[in-house]
Amino acid sequence: MMAVSIKKHPMPEQDPKVRAHNFNEVALGYDEETAVAEAERCLHCKVPQCRKGCPVGVNIPEFIAKIKKKDFDGAIAKIKESNSLPAICGRVCPQENQCEKYCILGIKGEPVGIGRLERFAADTEMAKDKEIKPIEYAADAQKVAVIGAGPAGLSAAGDLARLGYRVTIFEALHTAGGVLSYGIPEFPLPKDKIVKNEIANLEKLGVKIELDSVVGQLYTIDELMDEEGFDAVFVGTGAGLPHFMHIPGENLNGVYSANEFLTRSNLMKAYKFPEYGTPIRVGKSVAVVGGGNVAMDGARTALRLGAEHVYIVYRRGEEELPARKEEVHHAKEEGVEFKLLNNPVAVIGDDKGWVKAIKCIKMELGEPDESGRRSPKPVEGSEFEIPVDTVIMAIGQGPNPIVARTTPGMETNKRGNIIADDETCATTKAGVFAGGDIVTGAATVILAMGAGKKAAAAIDEYLKKKRAK
Repeated sequence: MMAVSIKKHPMPEQDPKVRAHNFNEVALGYDEETAVAEAERCLHCKVPQCRKGCPVGVNIPEFIAKIKKKDFDGAIAKIKESNSLPAICGRVCPQENQCEKYCILGIKGEPVGIGRLERFAADTEMAKDKEIKPIEYAADAQKVAVIGAGPAGLSAAGDLARLGYRVTIFEALHTAGGVLSYGIPEFPLPKDKIVKNEIANLEKLGVKIELDSVVGQLYTIDELMDEEGFDAVFVGTGAGLPHFMHIPGENLNGVYSANEFLTRSNLMKAYKFPEYGTPIRVGKSVAVVGGGNVAMDGARTALRLGAEHVYIVYRRGEEELPARKEEVHHAKEEGVEFKLLNNPVAVIGDDKGWVKAIKCIKMELGEPDESGRRSPKPVEGSEFEIPVDTVIMAIGQGPNPIVARTTPGMETNKRGNIIADDETCATTKAGVFAGGDIVTGAATVILAMGAGKKAAAAIDEYLKKKRAK
């Protein structure tokens, strides 16, 4: 028996100097030979710990075993028993904090590349362009409305359709996908090749998607249930309301929320201006405030839009960066400069109202806070300025209040997030369920999908009981 390699097979990637100037996908994917070799690293533990870390419960050892045997159709079929969007998850899931975190190989080396293998299986199927048969619904099939075509809504819709429910998704924007379409850039997640394809597959099953449909204005939840005949509703409207620091100068021209900056580039195709009519201004130097994945997306997008200097300004150190290690690594390779242990105190403008600098104060780390991370404290008298043309605020986002505000009987917490049961996603209003960022606050794509999956199972149980009465 050959010794198992302690290292993952490297992911082929575009050269950093080339990719920093284009929007093509960075990671190029495993070929068949590499995928099989990586699958052979799996130890097939009797008690597979990796499954503990998957929010949607994919049977990881079984799909890897099928790749090892070159049964790629069997591998993707096994994944799709639990995961409606494998090509997306294989690209954007933080596997190092989930399934791969529990892999036994990770104790002395690197875990199996579970995400890379999931992507391989999904992409292999996609290349075959297999026909998807629509679901044959019963004449008296019950109807479920899903509000929001983001990861939570798409996951819930896929599971509910397979359970025999007629599902209609109501999406406020002109394109489905939620954060997959407006938030995550093209270079980690291609829109036409991956996102649109995964959504089209759901539509082929029979899921209807109503675009430009703002629930809370076009319909209320009560109207959907009482007048439009929906038997249950799932709310997956995400967290699209940007947060700001409330420091002087945030209203200057050239200050964006990460939501606006990324939406202009990704959804409105500003990176293809003037082919698409959405302008975006970056200038020569850009400061991105924040240290999460959204901050990395903003910084790497600014580089690709022509900025010569892009700075990540983050109040803690590198160990505390919440972004995926892969995202940080890619950003550094591409030339993003990290200004760590610094916190903005003001944005400074010129006499025409445009940004000309960001004023920061140096920070030092004190004792750990509630999150376990060490609390940053300002160093008196250490203020300094960084000359920049653009500032992107990437410090989190909250829930849009429109659905909750127009739904009597559905309670929210002090942050405006909908209160829902952890296991069933049931809200305080009968027949209404909620999950994803609208409940938890901004989190990951896969956690939102996990909530959609839980909600679908709970809605199925609720509607069976309702029908039995």
